[in-house]
Amino acid sequence: MNTSVCERGELIPVDEAIERLLAQAPPPPATQQVKTALALGRVLASDIFSPVNLPAWDNSAMDGYALRAADLPAEGGYLRLAGRIAAGSEATCALGSGQTMRIFTGAPLPAGADTVVPQERCRVYGQRIWCPPMRAGEHVRRQGEEVSQGALLLAAGKRLRAQELGLLAAAGLAQVKVYRALRVCLLSSGDELREPGDPLAPGQIYNSNRHCLAALLQGWGVDVHDYGVMADELAVSRDALTLASSECDLLLTSGGVSVGEEDHLKQAIKELGRVDFWRLAIQPGKPLAFGEVAGKPWIGLPGNPSAALITALVVVRPFLLRAQGVTEVTTLAVRLPADFEWTQRNRRRQYLRARLTPGIDGQACVTLHPRQSSAMLSAACWADGLAVVEREQLIEKGGLVRFLSFAELMQ
Repeated sequence: MNTSVCERGELIPVDEAIERLLAQAPPPPATQQVKTALALGRVLASDIFSPVNLPAWDNSAMDGYALRAADLPAEGGYLRLAGRIAAGSEATCALGSGQTMRIFTGAPLPAGADTVVPQERCRVYGQRIWCPPMRAGEHVRRQGEEVSQGALLLAAGKRLRAQELGLLAAAGLAQVKVYRALRVCLLSSGDELREPGDPLAPGQIYNSNRHCLAALLQGWGVDVHDYGVMADELAVSRDALTLASSECDLLLTSGGVSVGEEDHLKQAIKELGRVDFWRLAIQPGKPLAFGEVAGKPWIGLPGNPSAALITALVVVRPFLLRAQGVTEVTTLAVRLPADFEWTQRNRRRQYLRARLTPGIDGQACVTLHPRQSSAMLSAACWADGLAVVEREQLIEKGGLVRFLSFAELMQ
């Protein structure tokens, strides 16, 4: 889409904007081998097939006694103690008829055994152990029951969390092939912006977007390159964008995409590349732009802090994940009862700062913060996530509303 659509004042639906962004996402960065211990947050570049069975052998799921279930009568009975197997060791002989072996969690089952009885269900009389009746296979982890050797362990495009690192380690994989971390340039625009700790002159404010967006980007696993604040001058904007595009994979700016006469960012982008759209049917966050600078994707966020936060969470996040090679980038919303009424129709989809509270029946319901200004971050700090009110939608108290969790959006 070219800038003429923006100039006519048309609003792009949020879902359509995300689809267009994803369609123009660049291919992921080059691949590299990294140690599994250092791969947290990285994206798998190829499918991984298990080199081993998990578990590697039949083993005990409990501390107890290994036996053959068929050796026990229907009312339970006594078996002779024939040995002891700890985790990390193995039985030196097979289990004979009428015998049992003391076994500990994770220890391999001795040959001839098919069942483990938890120790608390047994009675010990010296070398005679009374065991209750058991079904064959109880409390036994079978070889390969989690993953068989040669089976798909993890698919390409998966962003690695703690549990994936644990699974890779369980399969004995010391290294993994991932995409290089995406280098994202972060730029702020505005003569009024100052850093926390600096004195403020009249009309100046502290740069909250720089810190909020940098933290979001780090949570999404990208390599953040902070280029500071651009002055509201065309030449300065042009020079800063030229440098950033030569060093990064993607550019993200905040501020400078509204209709103000002092916002020179859009003009600099047009001279260096293109602007595709910059007005979305989203509240907060209508002035959002997408384009490219010297062949590198660029996304321009609004300057208001809550608007920048929410448009980053909703629109930028899926694009950045896809640019990192992530396959699944959609965040699923849950539908929960609303502890509020919404009686005013709106032309834009609204993302309202909300938290989950217990209802009368104990079910979670969605409660709104009383202040939803696009300039205030305090409501987002109070909130657990975002309540989504669709365009022209009215909501009755107790009706279902979509809720997006910050815990999901911020990873």
